[in-house]
Order: sequence, then C-alpha cells, then structure tokens
Amino acid sequence: MSRPATNPDPTPSSLNCGGRTLDLRHAAIMGVLNVTPNSFSDGGKFMNAAAALRHAEQMVAEGADIIDVGGESTRPGAQQISVQQELDRVIPVIEALHAAVTVPVSVDTSKPEVMRHATAAGAGLINDVYGLRRKGALAAAAASDVPVCVMHMQGEPHTMQQSPTYDNVVADVIAFLSARRDECVAAGIPAASVIVDPGFGFGKTVTHNLALLRNLTALTALGAPILVGLSRKSMIGSLLDLPVDERAAASVALALHAVQHGANIVRVHDVKMTRDAVRMMEIVNRHD
Repeated sequence: MSRPATNPDPTPSSLNCGGRTLDLRHAAIMGVLNVTPNSFSDGGKFMNAAAALRHAEQMVAEGADIIDVGGESTRPGAQQISVQQELDRVIPVIEALHAAVTVPVSVDTSKPEVMRHATAAGAGLINDVYGLRRKGALAAAAASDVPVCVMHMQGEPHTMQQSPTYDNVVADVIAFLSARRDECVAAGIPAASVIVDPGFGFGKTVTHNLALLRNLTALTALGAPILVGLSRKSMIGSLLDLPVDERAAASVALALHAVQHGANIVRVHDVKMTRDAVRMMEIVNRHD
C-alpha cells in the first residue's frame, strides 16, 4: 500500500467556491438536492425547477451552508443517463439557485461536459463520485477554477455492490484518495482546493462502512477537508431495519459521529435536525 502523500499545509479553514465562501471553521452542512426520478431517498420529488428551488431555499433557511445539486442517480444498480439529460435537469436549477441564494452551490456529477456548463451557470464546487477518473474530468475540473470533491468508489454504480472486497478497507481508501489528490494537483488543481470523501455505501458492505466510520480519524492524515455522506443510507436500514423515511434520527447520529472524528462537511437530507445537533455538540465541546 502506498503512503498518503505529505501535505505540508493544514486543512483549510474555508474554501472559495466560485466567489462564495464555504466556512470550514465549524462543520459545514451540505443539503442534498436531487433533481432525479430515481434517487433512493427523494427521487422524483424535485424534478420541477420551481419545486427544486423552493426546497433549496428551505434548506438554506434551515441552516445549509452549501446546496449539492445532482441530476443522475448513483444508487446501487443505477444506470447512466446521457449528457444532455443531465444538463437539462441541473443547469436550470443551478442558474435559479445561484440567483436566489447566497450560499455556494455544488454540482454532483462525473461528466466533464456537465462540470463545464454547471460551473459556468454558477456552481462553485464539483462533487464527483468517480473521483475525477472519467476521461476529460480532471482537465474540466482544473479549468473550472473551483474546489473539487473526489470520492472513493469501488466499481461503478450499477455493479458496485456485487461482492466488494478489500485487503484493508481503511488503508485502501486512504491510498486511493491520496493518489487522486496527487493527480488533481498534477492537473493544476491547488491542493487546498481538494476535498476527499471515503464514499460510504459505494462499493462497500455494511462491515466496510463500519470499519471506515470507526477509523475515520485516520483520513485526517491526508490534510484535506473530509466530506461524508451517510444520510438515510441502506446501512441504516440493514442495521436497524428501518425504511428510508424513518432513518433521520440514525442519520443525525452518524453525522455527529463523523464530525467528532474529523469530518468537515456532512452531506444530508435532514438539514435542520443535523445542523441543530452538530451545533449543540460544538457548543458543548468548545473550550473558551
């Protein structure tokens, strides 16, 4: 296993997201806005641009620090859509959001064409579940001059849950994210603009997810902001036998654990519950 590359700089206290600041001095809340018909939790609810805008404005009012717009489902078994389909879904929403809210907007995409159009429309962060591994993605992200989030995923969405295996899931994920960050820097993306995401549920069993959760602090050795997405995920259903619409409390508990163990950004559906819980924990832990 290769060691994480040495990062001489501390984790940044903020990110410049296309002219809008994402403050990382406290845990940032990323609100999920899926404009898809088939996402596992809220597919079909916000396909209409007006409905998507109303929901985003509600999340901002509830305390979201950034809104993450996705036009293609990456749930297990999901099939890819065309570039044009994804553009038609996300660009009107990003344009409307950029005009209506003051927080940064990110685009959840792996397609370089969508990255280019989305950042031109106002997206200030690129969130890529493929870790910028698709052809042309690194160049498109570097040209966008916005921060990027590279995520670990074993396989692809339609196959990733078919018997994923690791020598050591924690070490393997750290080595992958370290290598991706180095590739980003080589492509011209500043090291301070690279966020890492261990990819809970993406090519991982429940056992793998739990191992990553218990050892999340190990990722801080990378010296990069850590983003985690645990909200309403199937591991909660597997462990607690809960349907998607009854996973909010467990999702908040996982978000709190993640923040306590090094996460800088938590990607969530239930913004107010998560924000209140995280802020309360931060107040209790504050050393004045």
